[in-house]
Amino acid sequence: MSQMIFCKKYQKDLEALTIPPFPGKKGQEIVETVSKQAWQEWLKYQTMLINEKHLNMMSPEAREFLSIEMDKFFNNSKDLEPVAGYVPPES
Repeated sequence: MSQMIFCKKYQKDLEALTIPPFPGKKGQEIVETVSKQAWQEWLKYQTMLINEKHLNMMSPEAREFLSIEMDKFFNNSKDLEPVAGYVPPES
């Protein structure tokens, strides 16, 4: 049976990630507070941001931008950077 966590994006119990998505404190925070569903949606949104904004992932500024947008995404912030044609899924 899958482990469940209270997802901060959807504000309900959902299936948890099995391992942190990256090392360190931030990865551990994500695995404890973000559901597998929300993480998969972030990966799709992140890809759209990278493509739409022509981000160079070798750039520290681009990585910082994505980190900020990731926090906004998981916290349902109203000032999330828009991506042309993106319609958020209904929760």
